[in-house]
Amino acid sequence: MPEELWLTIVLLVSVLFIILGTTRLKMHPFIVLLLASYIAGALAGLPVEQIALTIADGFGSIMAYIGIVIVLGTIIGTILEKSNAAIKLAELVLKLVGKRFPGLAMSIIGYIVSIPVFCDSAYVILSSLKKSLVQKTGKPSVTLSIALASGLYATHTFVPPTPGPIAAAGNLGLNDQLGLVILFGAATALFAMLTGWLWASYIGKKHKTSEDDAQLPDEKTSEFQLPSATKSLLPILVPIFLIALRSIATYPAKPFGSGLIFTFFDFAGQPVNALLLGFLLSLLLFPKFNKETLTGWIGDGISAAAPILLITGAGGAFGTILKESQIGETLGNMLAGYELGIFLPFIVAAAFKTAQGSSTVALVATSALIAPLLSTIGLDSLNGKVLAVMATGAGAMTISHANDSFFWVVTQFSGMNVKTGYKTHTMATLIQGTSAMVFIFVLSLLFV
Repeated sequence: MPEELWLTIVLLVSVLFIILGTTRLKMHPFIVLLLASYIAGALAGLPVEQIALTIADGFGSIMAYIGIVIVLGTIIGTILEKSNAAIKLAELVLKLVGKRFPGLAMSIIGYIVSIPVFCDSAYVILSSLKKSLVQKTGKPSVTLSIALASGLYATHTFVPPTPGPIAAAGNLGLNDQLGLVILFGAATALFAMLTGWLWASYIGKKHKTSEDDAQLPDEKTSEFQLPSATKSLLPILVPIFLIALRSIATYPAKPFGSGLIFTFFDFAGQPVNALLLGFLLSLLLFPKFNKETLTGWIGDGISAAAPILLITGAGGAFGTILKESQIGETLGNMLAGYELGIFLPFIVAAAFKTAQGSSTVALVATSALIAPLLSTIGLDSLNGKVLAVMATGAGAMTISHANDSFFWVVTQFSGMNVKTGYKTHTMATLIQGTSAMVFIFVLSLLFV
């Protein structure tokens, strides 16, 4: 049997096992992902002694990337909830957009925040705001969860300074044309965001999660009054602001120079450091400093983070197994042999993304793969290269499923089971990616 066909079967078998294990057998996602990693590694022919090491490496790598961020973000979210600051934030958003369009508000917030901030971290930071809006407006939890996730996902794959798009632009020789990449990326991401919001508005009416049954605390009888807007906003806005400034500071042009200011923003804007500062600012929301708050509230946040950490880490292990078995690379090389024009980077990136889970890896690997093929597919002009980055980004959205840490962050922070996650979030990324590709194809007819 040809290697390409066998590796495709391995991918399908492992994903099917995850779906059936979590839905039909009702097994915990952590165990299912761990077993799926072993199954995929064995079937793909990895050496027996290497499988466990690869799984451990994948688990550790994803924890190094987002583990502390999840813990700190969950603690901040718990403090925002227990202090009623999340209710205050919901009130502020509703004053701006009205009660009719909270889903669109979440999409717009996600679109803006994810330009400088990884969508995983941003979803953690904003999940308490989303939960309060569910309670405050009575809108379906799925609508607001998918609206936020799709808004974050849109700019994450299209707009520098997010690492994936900026690396893809560099691989295609666009280091001096990032402004053009940002311009096309912002327009494409806006289209993807709107399609994600429309899907969220539709699918949210058909599914319920545990968040829909949560009760909004009675503001009149609550032990603590609503905190001020400033105290409520600081734990969220300051980390996002610092992460954004670090992205600007580390631009190749070094707009802040390379001295003390650059060093400060480079340090303070690292997600772990920024979230730690956000946590310290959240202490201002404590009505009093005692065992209930310093131990109880923080302990509740840590407890809530534990299952999310395990599932996210197991998803990272699964993705690493697929990467190590070269499933994505094999499928990408196979597809590169076809004459597909602007659709080539989309299909190759989608194969990478579906196989190994990381949008950033899909963007980097695909752009490196197609760079020598640009003249062959008619995309060697300036606009052609920019649209090749956009097509790669659209493929890197398609699709987010069980081997993607973002899938588990969205489902676990939204009270969704795996089956609902596939029907809502995974479908949203499929719709976003394919509709964005249609938009990019139209742009290619106009500008190439």
